[in-house]
Amino acid sequence: MTQVESQTPWIWTPRERNCLSLLQAKPPRCAALLQIHAFMLRNLLFTNLNLVAKLIAALPSADPHGGARHARRLFDRTSHRFSDAFLCNTMMKSHQASRQFSEAIALYARLQRAAAGFSPDNHTFSTLAKCCAATSSAREGTSVHGHVIKYRFGSNMYVATSLVDMYGKLGQMGHSRKVFDEMPGRSPVSWTALVTGDTAAYNAVIDGYLKLGQMGPARLLFDSTPDRNVVSWTAMIDGYCSCGDVDEARVLFDTMPCRNLYSWNAMIGGYSRNKRPNDAVFLFKEFLAGNFLEMDDVTVVSILPAIADLGALDLGNRVREFVKRKKLDRYANVSTALVDMYAKCGEVEKARSFFDGARARETSTWNALINGLALNGRANEALDVFVSMTENGFEPDEITMLGILSACNHGGLVEEGKGYFRKIEEFKLVSKIEHYGCLMDLLGRAGRLEEAERLIESMPYEANEIILSSLLFACGCAKDVGRAEKVVERAFVMEPANDGNYVILRNLYASQRRWRDVERIKRMMVVGGAKKEAGCSAVEVDGQLWEFNAGEGGHPYAEVARRVLDWLRFHMEVWDPTCRCRLRGDWILKYEKVVLPESCEFSDEQMHVRVRGLGLCWELVAVAFGKEANLDLTKTKSRLRTSEPFEPASGDGGHRNHPVTNFITYTGFEEFVPRTCT
Repeated sequence: MTQVESQTPWIWTPRERNCLSLLQAKPPRCAALLQIHAFMLRNLLFTNLNLVAKLIAALPSADPHGGARHARRLFDRTSHRFSDAFLCNTMMKSHQASRQFSEAIALYARLQRAAAGFSPDNHTFSTLAKCCAATSSAREGTSVHGHVIKYRFGSNMYVATSLVDMYGKLGQMGHSRKVFDEMPGRSPVSWTALVTGDTAAYNAVIDGYLKLGQMGPARLLFDSTPDRNVVSWTAMIDGYCSCGDVDEARVLFDTMPCRNLYSWNAMIGGYSRNKRPNDAVFLFKEFLAGNFLEMDDVTVVSILPAIADLGALDLGNRVREFVKRKKLDRYANVSTALVDMYAKCGEVEKARSFFDGARARETSTWNALINGLALNGRANEALDVFVSMTENGFEPDEITMLGILSACNHGGLVEEGKGYFRKIEEFKLVSKIEHYGCLMDLLGRAGRLEEAERLIESMPYEANEIILSSLLFACGCAKDVGRAEKVVERAFVMEPANDGNYVILRNLYASQRRWRDVERIKRMMVVGGAKKEAGCSAVEVDGQLWEFNAGEGGHPYAEVARRVLDWLRFHMEVWDPTCRCRLRGDWILKYEKVVLPESCEFSDEQMHVRVRGLGLCWELVAVAFGKEANLDLTKTKSRLRTSEPFEPASGDGGHRNHPVTNFITYTGFEEFVPRTCT
């Protein structure tokens, strides 16, 4: 569609025709255009506005920057310019061609204010729509749409298509579809503008599919996008991570031609959310090594859960130093993530210290501290924090109450737990199945099995596998075989491959010397496909994580660890070869280099330690490697993490009286803090 030039009749002189032929020839250089400009000045040809418009249009193509400035000066010095829509549109298009989109929009606003005779046409609004889309100016775009309606160009297919394209690029697909639906006629260009005309439109539609979890259509549209940008790639990476397909997300991440901070955040966060902490930390270290991007608050919040899962406290301290340096603790989500990380790593005092100095707090920040204290067996402190939370005007939510119930569970505070469970309704909250499960576990561990069963029967939810397993564990502790058999029938239906349920019932039968039933349970495990997951311990030495898997003999430092393990076996068996102790827990140890004594004396209570099958106790393998690394490589500290849960004694600090505490302290570890799991 070509625009009608000036409507004023004009008889072209030979000199004007010569200038026009020069301007319409192959694109001239800027010097040639300046000569044409000088020729027009000498011969007074500026009264021909069509010729002036041709010169203004040619200047930016010869020199995008200097030519556009020269064209604007030429436009501003032209008389009667405001009354000629063709000339004004040409100037706006010149700004657009030079990527001076804001100047084009400002020129239109100036024409509206200063030129009573200016009458915009379809080309005016088409140019303005493109400029608004290029600058992501949603406010100006809405204003242009209003002017389209005011000047009655809404039914013009050319203008409407430009608006559809503009709203698509602005990400406002609802407005884009509304304009499209109101068009009296549509061309193939109109359909292209709505669906396939631009990468932004593709991205908007892809984002819509991703929000609905429809990865198939999203991937098909992504593959058909002609000009994919970093937004397209990042959206697909985040979509795959949200659906749990982290491996496919990593393939896209490695394939994408260029990455920005959002891409790295999406991939790191995807690993963390999908419980792949090792991959998250490895990718985060790769991000830091690149040294070309600086992490933001989203990066911090994405990596800290992975650091907490691994117990990589050295790396967590590095992140905290960055947060302090960049003052990112002004974001409440960053403070929450740091408190949660320190608590899960067993550094409760650091978690409390950071919480006290946090610039911004929200309910989730209080929740992180309460859950952290509960996780580390500090029940009374968790309850005190809850009181402070309410006194400071923060309303508890469902997660808060779950943390309080967990604290009561770890502390063995049965009556307090029942009281807080009743308070859930007082806070106008809804008791979820997790709250019932926590209270049931509290009652079961206290030996109140009948009360726990009544709670399960009265709750408005169907008991899930976690609740049944907890009740089964309580039956095992109470040696209640009959009740355990009833519970396990339902548990086997829900989780036939859960080895824990089989082991509890098998051990319960063994304690009653019912060996036939023991063999029957073993056969059921084989038929049901239940297999105990191999344990895994990891020790952190100067920021480097070393993992030891049960049954793994090919670790490069296995022999180093076994040398110290032999020493540990000898001394523990010398103390008391008749009793047994099983290390169970996520240990986090601080090592201070000491000279190991050749002999020592322990009290009768402290001597109650022996490990059966010590060669397969991978918690001690990791301890041994940590000791050897410190002695041989003069390291300063090591921390140990294992895959099995630690059951703390009732009351605050129960783990500090664990007999293994004294043994590990004797062997050279200044302190260990078991990281419990709920």
